[in-house]
Amino acid sequence: QVRLVQSGGGLVHAGGSLRLSCQASGFNFRLYTINWYRQAPGKERELVANFTADGTRNYGDSVKGRFTISRDNVRTTMYLQMNSLRPEDTAVYYCHVRSHGLPWWGQGTQVTVSS
Repeated sequence: QVRLVQSGGGLVHAGGSLRLSCQASGFNFRLYTINWYRQAPGKERELVANFTADGTRNYGDSVKGRFTISRDNVRTTMYLQMNSLRPEDTAVYYCHVRSHGLPWWGQGTQVTVSS
């Protein structure tokens, strides 16, 4: 069974940094695109970044130059390093993968950035 277990997040002042982690199991991690999404109150869930199996990284326009997605295929863990955080980055962040034709989500992690 696919499992995605998140850690990290919390409260930080504007300009600060946080790192999110997502431990994956139940599928061949290195073969799949991994994704980070976020959802702010009253807004739709949006794609923050993804990292394809062939090594391509993509970022949403609002986080380019500030966030870095990475993956460790040995530890089957994905990461999201978030620097220069802004109040508008406040949201619940989710890791995601599509495996066996189905979407799988982490439990979500709250990130709050105070001004």
